[in-house]
Amino acid sequence: MDLFIKRILKLSIFTCSLFVFNFSNAQSLKSLVEKALENNPEIQKFELQYKITSEKVNEVNAIPNTEVAVGYFVSEPETRTGAQRAKVSVKQMIPWFGSITARENYVSSLADVKYEDIVIAKRKLVLSVSQSYYNLQAIKATQKVLRANIELLKNYETMTLRFVETGKSSVVDVLRLQMRQNELQQSKEVLEQQYIAEQTVLNKLLNRDKAVTIVLNVELMISSEKELGTSENLKLHPELLKYDKLYASVANSELLNQKESSPMIGFGLDYIAVSERPNMTFNDNGKDIVMPMISVSIPVFNKKYKSKTKQNKLRQEEIMVQKQVRFNLLETALDKAIANRTAAEIQYSTQTKNLLQAQKAEEIVLKSYETGMHNFNDVLDIQELQLKFQKNRIASTKKYFIQTTIINYLSN
Repeated sequence: MDLFIKRILKLSIFTCSLFVFNFSNAQSLKSLVEKALENNPEIQKFELQYKITSEKVNEVNAIPNTEVAVGYFVSEPETRTGAQRAKVSVKQMIPWFGSITARENYVSSLADVKYEDIVIAKRKLVLSVSQSYYNLQAIKATQKVLRANIELLKNYETMTLRFVETGKSSVVDVLRLQMRQNELQQSKEVLEQQYIAEQTVLNKLLNRDKAVTIVLNVELMISSEKELGTSENLKLHPELLKYDKLYASVANSELLNQKESSPMIGFGLDYIAVSERPNMTFNDNGKDIVMPMISVSIPVFNKKYKSKTKQNKLRQEEIMVQKQVRFNLLETALDKAIANRTAAEIQYSTQTKNLLQAQKAEEIVLKSYETGMHNFNDVLDIQELQLKFQKNRIASTKKYFIQTTIINYLSN
């Protein structure tokens, strides 16, 4: 199994160890990744392409067709030994020594390139599954926060109704609380639709019915333990290794080109049926003619082979340039992902501190509200701040794990 896939499965196990499970049937990232690798049609497509290319080795492991010709003399030419009636010719051309092996090596190198396509496709699939999984986790966590805030507002509403009876508050405050609950309920229902859409994305990556329910009753947490990606590991990325395989295939193509520019040797046999001359007796009367032959096919006009040699050299130079371009892009993406993950950690820490301070402020404001020292707007402002910090913390958590999957894709 590809090292990256092992690493991402290891990450999923590590991530799951940080989850708080509410139900034993919750689906882990590890199980979803395994199902995707097993069932995804994109992977199957690349595997079939690899098998087709590999099978071509048997196709090229062959010599040219044997030529058989049969001729009948309409006007029989007379010879000393008799008239020639028919002619049968058999001819077999043999490629130059090593030509067939060169073809096999070239096709095998093309199969190696296709294999790297499989590895890349698997990595991208794991990346897509992981990102979709964390999107669902973030939606679930946000829904949980919204439910908690709706319950909090209901408690505020109960408290405010008591204050209305004692004259410490007005019906307008109750209505504002109810409107605020309506807004949160609306957000919760919108998230439900987003969850259904993202669930479809993940189910289709697993190549199954979009309506299959994905149970994710877990809570994500950021840990300080993590693996750092490096540019050294990046050099072994399959997207870059593919260029090495392409370079090797061009080298094998040139070896094949050199072999094809060599002569071909042919072996053959002509058989001519001869009739006996009537009323004559002598040695070899009517004796058939057997003539072994050998031929050589010489590519005198070899301009096309020289041109192909130049093309192969230029192609190799192009591949190395493309590899450098791709390395630069991947290295930039890796550094960006590392920076974004670090930023997510900072954001998470800040939002956690803000949330704790907001909870303390809530206690103070509620006590003051009960005594009439703060107005109702302060209560709503604190509640809105708490919700904001909770959402921001979920967003930073999601960002952290998504950036981690990108880092793993690039450097493992």
